[in-house]
Amino acid sequence: MKKIVIILSILLIIGENCKAQRKEERPNIIMFLVDDMGWQDCSESFWKEKTAFNKRYHTPNIELLASQGIKFTQAYACAVCSPTRVSFLSGMNAARHRVTNWTLRRGVSSVQEPKNLSMPEWNLNGVQAVDSIERSVYVTPLPQILKDNGYFTIHVGKAHFGAIGTPGANPLNLGFNINIAGHAAGAPGSYQGSNNFGNNPDGTPKNTWSVPGLEKYHGQDINLSEVLTKEAILAMDSSLKNDKPFFLYMAHYAVHTPIQADNRYIEKYRNQIDDEIEAKYASMVEGMDKSLGDLMDYLEKKGIAEKTIVLFMSDNGGLSAVGRGGEAHTHNKPLSSGKGSAREGGIREPMIVKWPGVVKPASVDNSYLIIEDFFPSILEMANIYNYKTVQHIDGLSFVPNLKAEKTSSEERVLFWHYPNNWGPIGPGIGASSTVRKGDWKLIYYHADRSFELFNINEDIGETINLAKKETKKQKELAKILTDYLKSVDAQMPIDKRTGKVVEWPSEVL
Repeated sequence: MKKIVIILSILLIIGENCKAQRKEERPNIIMFLVDDMGWQDCSESFWKEKTAFNKRYHTPNIELLASQGIKFTQAYACAVCSPTRVSFLSGMNAARHRVTNWTLRRGVSSVQEPKNLSMPEWNLNGVQAVDSIERSVYVTPLPQILKDNGYFTIHVGKAHFGAIGTPGANPLNLGFNINIAGHAAGAPGSYQGSNNFGNNPDGTPKNTWSVPGLEKYHGQDINLSEVLTKEAILAMDSSLKNDKPFFLYMAHYAVHTPIQADNRYIEKYRNQIDDEIEAKYASMVEGMDKSLGDLMDYLEKKGIAEKTIVLFMSDNGGLSAVGRGGEAHTHNKPLSSGKGSAREGGIREPMIVKWPGVVKPASVDNSYLIIEDFFPSILEMANIYNYKTVQHIDGLSFVPNLKAEKTSSEERVLFWHYPNNWGPIGPGIGASSTVRKGDWKLIYYHADRSFELFNINEDIGETINLAKKETKKQKELAKILTDYLKSVDAQMPIDKRTGKVVEWPSEVL
């Protein structure tokens, strides 16, 4: 009996030591999320070759990060911002969490309904850490789990999680220790300190879009991207003084509209690009890249670069339908369309992960993954395993990919669901449901019950609709998509002409 007690005591001590060791080994984590950055919006190529767009932009720090980490060529998000951000915070697919469009005002949809469809009762009030808010999704947020496990959690930049007047509008209510410049709005009133970032001369908000909390920079000739970077560095310093690992959610407002010049770089691009709007856009891209470089320099200066994981991602495809210079729907070529579209240009993103000592530098992974995968992946990177959530987690960890233990996506099926109206028109834009399995991708449009079927490997530009030719594959994917949507109780719009809910994909074939 004595021996058994001794053995149990030894095992208990070993277990506690292992637990303590795992806690000590918890790395710092930076999630660098860019707003509206397209797959082509940098000088680092995420395809088999460099394109004209890769040659237009100058992003040496993205190139550096790729040389130090792993580059994912087929990483996906949602077609618009709020669904992506909610999926990141919750680990849920948009079809399940129902924040399927962008949020702003409590109880009010910010986009008009199309002529032929009525939108479902989607969760227009966003994501919440409480279950008392109507038309919202109640979750255990990722930063709250990190905070509960010893992380100092920092939010910098765009939030756009919850509607005005709800708890979720403030990142502090979602598990962040610090919130810098984050609120309900998804765009800044201005990128210029000289314009008080869209605030009145006395510092009070001018309108919904006025960026909060940056009064000490008002009136200065300084760009918002630079200010957010300075504030992020100050916040990381606070964490290091507390001797805690930090989680920095660096969520830039750039490169979202309004397209305004970053004065540090604009003249260079004016000399290279004839279109003034596109020159301004390129300067914003480089300003965002400078932020990444400044953060990486900070990690080196503090001697913590080897203890810090850096994840780089965009929240949806690059803007192309409206607001850009040149021809619409061409800014993400060879991908089709852009933000708001179910086509590749609207959902495929640039993604890089640097994890010193784990990820092989300058490696490439062609597997595909989706935004909700970041939730379980980051927790696994942080050595946090026994967590509980009120929500079902749809995401799958990509840590095996980072460790080169898994590189194939053949068995993975990805889903997108957008039973809403974005506003602009163009290829792939509109209420739709989408599935990708292997090389095949099927888009089902709710308005006219039409289908598009593409072989992405052979036709990355989605130029050839194979729906009528490959009827067997179309039916197969329609059933997979239907079964999934039903399993998560996904919402469908109502056809105004019949007053009936739009049929499931498999029901119209």
